Amino acid sequence: MSATVHPAAPIAEPTPAELVRSVLVAARSLTLSTEGHRVDLVGLHALERPGRLLLTVPADSHVGAEVAWAPGGDLAASLQFTDVAPVSVPDRVRARVLLGGRLSFDRQGASAEALCFETVTAELQHDGRRFQLEVDELAAVEPDPLAATEAELLTHLAGAHGDAVELLVQLVDRRFLLGVTRVDPLRLDRYGVVLRLRRAGGHHDVRLPFSTPLRNPAHAVLQMRALLAQAKACPRRSRR
Repeated sequence: MSATVHPAAPIAEPTPAELVRSVLVAARSLTLSTEGHRVDLVGLHALERPGRLLLTVPADSHVGAEVAWAPGGDLAASLQFTDVAPVSVPDRVRARVLLGGRLSFDRQGASAEALCFETVTAELQHDGRRFQLEVDELAAVEPDPLAATEAELLTHLAGAHGDAVELLVQLVDRRFLLGVTRVDPLRLDRYGVVLRLRRAGGHHDVRLPFSTPLRNPAHAVLQMRALLAQAKACPRRSRR
């Protein structure tokens, strides 16, 4: 379950299409499934554009043979990406992306194991909800500017700046702090930072919005400083 600092005010956050684009950019691994096989690929894919991915299938995989025997060399397949929080927290899976499409040999590839995946459908599972998206929706948005560096930034914030995380808690609505025993940074994107508030009975996520969306990774430093300055100006609050 997630919340915002000021529930009455609209808080900007990534759209489903933006989340999908960002997950695809940041992902280092995926699961490829066909009717006959399932294989995990780590560091063996490249995103050419929102609807087209290049995959390198291990030589001992039977997927290549499946594609070769498929009518016209065009095989129905799906790709699943799992977005896992880089910080150790309960329920670390933040989102899942499932792409359905067609798999064929990459005619321009130098390797016989090079395959091309053309996306037909896209599904996002996030915050307990499912979103169906069209490929055109993905092409119409850009991935988050922090997508490729978020893991490094978030782990640095959690590991080296615990005092800053504690300070950010001052911006959280008092109602959400009752019984909280630990706070961890869960997500960092162009719209703000999300904190996970942990308590004995579970957890609660809150988003602290930036004053304006980030333009680039360098802009994140300025916006985080602004949030911390805002937090310092708040009266000290107790979690209990």
